[in-house]
Amino acid sequence: MLRKLRSTLSHLQKRIRSTLFVPILAGATLRERLLACVGALVGILLTGFICQALYGDSIYLPLIVAPIGASAVLLFAVPSSPLAQPWPIIGGNVISAVIGIACANLIDHAIIAPAVAVSAAILLMSFTRCLHPPGGATALTAAIAHSDYLFPFLPVGLNSFLLVAIGIGFHAVTRRNYPHVAAPVAQVSHGTKDLPAPDRVGIQSTDIDAALALLDETFDINPADLERLLRQVEHEALVRTNAEMRCGDIMSRDVISVDADCAPAIARALLLKHNLRTLPVTDRNGQLLGTVGLRELTPGDDKVGAVLSEAVTASEHDPALALLPPLTNGRTHAVVIVGNDRSVRGLITQTDLLALLAQKLSDRRAAA
Repeated sequence: MLRKLRSTLSHLQKRIRSTLFVPILAGATLRERLLACVGALVGILLTGFICQALYGDSIYLPLIVAPIGASAVLLFAVPSSPLAQPWPIIGGNVISAVIGIACANLIDHAIIAPAVAVSAAILLMSFTRCLHPPGGATALTAAIAHSDYLFPFLPVGLNSFLLVAIGIGFHAVTRRNYPHVAAPVAQVSHGTKDLPAPDRVGIQSTDIDAALALLDETFDINPADLERLLRQVEHEALVRTNAEMRCGDIMSRDVISVDADCAPAIARALLLKHNLRTLPVTDRNGQLLGTVGLRELTPGDDKVGAVLSEAVTASEHDPALALLPPLTNGRTHAVVIVGNDRSVRGLITQTDLLALLAQKLSDRRAAA
């Protein structure tokens, strides 16, 4: 009986741990968490030291206010959040501090004033597009402390500005996208107003807007980032459900290629003779150096190696449908399949991938 009770308690503890301590942030890898810890350490330390150097140990001005710690969590732990961008951090904290002081001076009640301050801060931050959760704490602090109107600028404004400046530098060094800018809408390579081919099918931005309107909830993610995430999910699901078809199964094996020392006229003749858009270019050992097409070949060039374009490559063991993004971007006409030694093993063109998709569609219709 005792052994059974211990087993039950152990199982319950495991379930509690797995429920309570599962990370709630999508994509929060160990590296990202460690960077957040280091970033917060550097950000708070430098902000405090700089403020100390600027106005010393004044009893009237704290070196750093408590809400800046919450701002640091957003800035370094979730730098892609719309709530963690420079304007929300600086504007949200400063505006909230002003509101807190105004409420403290206008409302002579120790409980009502802070409550109104936080509520009004949320409203004004929303209208000025600088919603920042620590701003609520800033408004509360200002309303309780009855500070004068210098408080929003010293130390709140200075703290916020320094933290953002340090954050921009830290994220630049660690190669993180901050200030976060959503991926720009892709432009079709032909210079027309049409959307790129992948963006004309599947999820559209209007679908995202309609879904958000129907759900009637607020999510801490940029709609453009959400669309990019959902498109990637669609692609990953397509690759997973067709993982049995590998690049080696559909690639052309009799690949026409040229040496880097080849004359452009020869490469041009090969492209026209075999009706090709792309030729792999290799060195004397047969290792891939790049690709060349009619666009790169001009009469004044001495060697093909002087006009190379970077090759898009894959392994013959990679899922074939993983090549959909490069082969539908409007720029890449073929993917070179290479071995571990960079030797050319095969070639997959847009036509090859289209034939595979047509076969998959035919099989699905037959199964239905």
